[in-house]
Amino acid sequence: MQHTVVAIQFNRLGKKYYFDTANIDVKNGDKVVVETARGVELGFVVSDKMQIGNEDLVSPLKPIVRIARESDIKKYEENLEKEANVLKKTEELVNKNNLEMKLLNCEYTLDVSKLIIYFNAEGRVDFRELVKDLANEFHVRIELRQVGTRDGAKVLGGIGPCGRQTCCTRFLNEFQPVSIKMAKNQNLSLNPNNISGICGKLLCCITYEDDYYKETRNTMPKMGSFVKTPEGKGQVTNLNFVLKEVTVDIKGNPHTFDIKDIKFRETASKDDLNVSDKELLNLEE
Repeated sequence: MQHTVVAIQFNRLGKKYYFDTANIDVKNGDKVVVETARGVELGFVVSDKMQIGNEDLVSPLKPIVRIARESDIKKYEENLEKEANVLKKTEELVNKNNLEMKLLNCEYTLDVSKLIIYFNAEGRVDFRELVKDLANEFHVRIELRQVGTRDGAKVLGGIGPCGRQTCCTRFLNEFQPVSIKMAKNQNLSLNPNNISGICGKLLCCITYEDDYYKETRNTMPKMGSFVKTPEGKGQVTNLNFVLKEVTVDIKGNPHTFDIKDIKFRETASKDDLNVSDKELLNLEE
């Protein structure tokens, strides 16, 4: 069975969720009202209609309720205007309860049946008393949601070490896993100051070129291995993955070659060379 769906976001940089159009004529850019696990919300259509089959569904599709009316949009804008005051009052109550937590953002559901407050903290926070205080203050259901440091940086924004606005603030909708192995694969300095973002985690941009480095590394010799070049045999001392060049130490002198001009075995090592080769290269055992 085929379903007609569109992707919907609830804020500019939020995740995309798919909803059944329910035979409603929606198009990219429309504002729509949908029902989610959090309640009734106003969302933004960010794709054209598409067809998907049951086999592609991860979870049951929810239908779009309606195209947003003027009254829905007005209510949504009124809710946005309340957020600054909500955060200010919540900050006061956080201090009153002596809680170690950093407030990030808040939002009402469209029908104002629930208030969701996002925060970041180092560990678990016992916010039961805070929830009671907030419920008494705002007279709605309260949901306090703890998010990670990457999500916190995304909300707060900032300038990355590249001098540009952080990727998470500008265009990243979802975070991909980043590992030290990726940094090593790209010959990056493992100094935390050089490979960490303002959130304190590994830079998201390390993932951008990871596939290229993996693919290119498979076509190049290993650091420290021995290769044959037009100038003789030598030991690899540097790899340039962008230019696909290899620097080789030959009798104590560095020479740079295009990868096409050298011959090597992936398993090359000192033990692969014969005695005359070792003497030629002045290698120490």
